Amino acid sequence: MPHVIVKLWPGCTEDQKNVLTGLITRDVMSALNKPESSVSISMEEVNPEDWPEKVYKPDILNGPGKIFKKPGYNPFE
Repeated sequence: MPHVIVKLWPGCTEDQKNVLTGLITRDVMSALNKPESSVSISMEEVNPEDWPEKVYKPDILNGPGKIFKKPGYNPFE
């Protein structure tokens, strides 16, 4: 515990993903006072044209109570 899932558009390099993984790991350890061994992170690439149906609707729009930081965009506007 905890497991963090990052959904992002394709195009980031492995180096960028590794940097993000390190930053998330560090911040999770700091915020939750957990050891590095307890943190796991996965990344799921989602194509931009699939984002509204595969991410925005199920995870953001229909995820009340789960979202702690809402985005400043709406792909349906």
